[in-house]
Amino acid sequence: MSNLTHRILLGEFDGSSSDDDEITMVQMIMARQYQKFQRRRQQGGHVGSTSGRAWIPRDRVAADQRLNDDYFCEYPLYDEKLFQQRFRMSRPLFHKILGKLQEHDVTFVQRNDATGAVGLSGIQKMTAALRMMAYGTPADSLDEYLKIGGSTAVESLQSFCRGVISIFEAEYLRKPNEADTARLLHVGNQRGFPGMLGSLDCMHWQWDKCPTAYHGFFSGRSGKPTIVLEAVASYDLWIWHAFFGMPGSFNDINVLDQSHLFDDLSAGRAPPAHFIVNGSQYDMGYYLADGIYPKWATLVQTISQPQGRKKQHFARMQEACRKDVERAFGVLQARWAIVRGPARFWNEVDLGYIMKTCVILHNMIIEDQRDHDASDEITELLSSNPIQVSRDITPALVDFFKNNRRIRSNEAHHSLRNDLIEHLWARNGDEE
Repeated sequence: MSNLTHRILLGEFDGSSSDDDEITMVQMIMARQYQKFQRRRQQGGHVGSTSGRAWIPRDRVAADQRLNDDYFCEYPLYDEKLFQQRFRMSRPLFHKILGKLQEHDVTFVQRNDATGAVGLSGIQKMTAALRMMAYGTPADSLDEYLKIGGSTAVESLQSFCRGVISIFEAEYLRKPNEADTARLLHVGNQRGFPGMLGSLDCMHWQWDKCPTAYHGFFSGRSGKPTIVLEAVASYDLWIWHAFFGMPGSFNDINVLDQSHLFDDLSAGRAPPAHFIVNGSQYDMGYYLADGIYPKWATLVQTISQPQGRKKQHFARMQEACRKDVERAFGVLQARWAIVRGPARFWNEVDLGYIMKTCVILHNMIIEDQRDHDASDEITELLSSNPIQVSRDITPALVDFFKNNRRIRSNEAHHSLRNDLIEHLWARNGDEE
């Protein structure tokens, strides 16, 4: 290819040349190639660079307009109730998330492609991601309504998850700060468990596309590969701690040993909670857990086969409050069917992004639907009856080991549980 031909094909030729015959020849070749491209495009044949991939003339603009008329215009076809049922969130929350995503990632900004055709809108891409998460549907099933290909839908889901985590994780998957801890302690005290910060448990997500080489490592009692989510949930089903990624062959104790639940408490960064139970003073909050967990000062289990009315009453109260985390798992799976059914992704990193995104959106929806009157009432009670919460920042290495011993103290565990048994019986045991 001559230098002149190369310049023409690259679009750098400005018309200054004396070789008219060569210019005419190159122009004819380009015209024939363009005509061939248009014929194959009209016939629905392959026009891209990937062998065997057919181009489909989707009317994305009409699909975008239909989606807007159905849900997002001033007078949409479907009301707010149906919107929340199908998108799992309110319209204002949807627009809030979309606006933040568009500021963060141009993927959700509508653009034109190389041929000048209008691309998918941010609403179409976010709707595709939410439909896959909410209904657990395959990616290619969205094509008929949203006019989005299967591979593009998967890319939209991946971009959506990474964007939500990057933007909202710091706020909606944070560890309890001083105000949060005070609120949790106040509600725990009202429910009969002073010092309670939430309930701890694990959930398994089946991994349908687990590579054969990993089956033995990820398979637990069910015999199927699963990945474990460890979570702490509070009375309002807000998930304060989410640790995901351990193989299903691990039990809850193994997962706890690997998680970062008590890292801040060991390092002295967590706000210690001071409370009194049955006349005894404590300075570490605790979580309600089932019987498999170790007997630590920060974990309070029920009593298996309790003897006597006091212990039976404690067991009923503990098991009732511990259901918070199980209810949170139930709501999470009901709201996002993608984590209820088998995971159909090959990469466990993608599964981690999806699970974390589901938890973040779960907390965002809880905040959006929260009873603000009840929240204001708790705030007023806290301001009039403040709970002492302090923060110790600095720990030396010796303090780190000391804190670890305090967390894992078996003696402190039994002392706390015995005090709780007496406290609950004195509080409302006589009513039985």
